[in-house]
Amino acid sequence: MGGHDHTDIFDRGLQFDLSTLIARRRLLGLFAGAGLAATVGCAPDSEPSPTSSTSANRDPSSSSSVSAGNTTREIPEETAGPFPGDGSNGPNVLTRSGIVRRDIRSSFGTSSTVAGGVSLTIELAVLDLADGSKPLTGGAVYLWHCDREGRYSMYSSGVTNETFLRGVQEVDGLGKVSFTSIFPGCYSGRWPHIHFEVYRSLASATSAGNKIATSQIALPQDACEAVYATDGYGASVRNLSTVTLAGDNVFRDGYADELGTVTGTTGAGMTVALSVPVR
Repeated sequence: MGGHDHTDIFDRGLQFDLSTLIARRRLLGLFAGAGLAATVGCAPDSEPSPTSSTSANRDPSSSSSVSAGNTTREIPEETAGPFPGDGSNGPNVLTRSGIVRRDIRSSFGTSSTVAGGVSLTIELAVLDLADGSKPLTGGAVYLWHCDREGRYSMYSSGVTNETFLRGVQEVDGLGKVSFTSIFPGCYSGRWPHIHFEVYRSLASATSAGNKIATSQIALPQDACEAVYATDGYGASVRNLSTVTLAGDNVFRDGYADELGTVTGTTGAGMTVALSVPVR
């Protein structure tokens, strides 16, 4: 992929996130004997098809509320990756003025660059398992992902001075939050995905040390293929052909509770929705 080296993304990510991945697999082993492995991931034979959570021809206006999805199992804990921008690995965008916003397509601060790509609305419903899966009222979500070219603002070559495709919002009274963004590209070594962190409050969403959950949204294959057939996503077509959701280094131990539901069209815009139960 021109302009940046994704070997750096993959290798640094594995080293940076080793402790998180090991901890999750140990937890799976401990729960398996008690029949509770579903709380942190599902066996491969119980996974839905990577294309089963999308309806690419549905009117996006029909996705005005987040799909019920999983409401009883805690969202799997995943790596924040080497480019979180939350202060845990380099810069901290969470303390900057302008980070609290719904539309994350443009940079803020000294730049106003807008990330191009197919329009994507990202809807999350955050639920509090400790309170009977009721909405996590007062909570907040920090969300980020790569651009159409597979680059992460603040880190990747050519966009280190940008802050696009990053934002924080407080959930509403129903535990829901919605971001206006673009469909991320597919870079070498990873299945297309979106990162997010959950915080107890907007006030606490200023440092990674305060987060209560870190996870990722997996994007369905047919939605990816539809988007990557449009202009500007040429490299993603090639990269997607070399990876699988079941073989992805993050999702391969269970992605059922992280596979987003996609509606809409590439022309009118798409929406991805996911339920996010946390403790």
